[in-house]
Amino acid sequence: MPKRVDHEERRAQIAEALIQVAGRRGLHAVGMRDVAAEAGVSLRLVQYYFETKEKLLFYGLQHLTDRFTARVGARLAAAGPDPGPRAAIEALLLASLPTDEEGRTFHLLYSSYSILSVTDEALAAQPFIDNPDAAENALTGLLEQAKASGLADAGIDARTEAISLLAMTATMGTSILVGQRSPESALAVLRHHLDRIFTPAAGPGAP
Repeated sequence: MPKRVDHEERRAQIAEALIQVAGRRGLHAVGMRDVAAEAGVSLRLVQYYFETKEKLLFYGLQHLTDRFTARVGARLAAAGPDPGPRAAIEALLLASLPTDEEGRTFHLLYSSYSILSVTDEALAAQPFIDNPDAAENALTGLLEQAKASGLADAGIDARTEAISLLAMTATMGTSILVGQRSPESALAVLRHHLDRIFTPAAGPGAP
């Protein structure tokens, strides 16, 4: 009896291949033939599942976003059952910094996709993040929680601080990628800004 093909598993296999190739060569340089070779399948099979390169990129980057969500979840779990708002914020922000291979790949491909979508109408028409404000909203909620609990400066604007932290983390991620600064110096800058927002009693792991 022929083996039943799991189509979602095969799509995920091809998406992983895209991420691996793009992580080495850059998203702009990846073709469907390259992805097929990396996945160990035929070009025809890649074209069967993804008719165009844009559709392949869209699915692959959705897959990468799912991996990033799992990465944040793992960091939160490692912080304990009730990490508190500061530890939760650190987990979310540090997960996006390219301090290891997975973080490097995520930051590189996320940035590359954003740049490509500026000039590629097909990519711009189908943004790969369903809720682009999800991280901003999550950080805002955590900062509001910290203010209400007396763990953060009552005078801050939670939304503005959330936007600033995300923008700063994204910029520092790029500076790590290009060798301008080390991961350690980026972490020090990030924690300096969190120290400004949070009261002394609200260190990492505080309730």
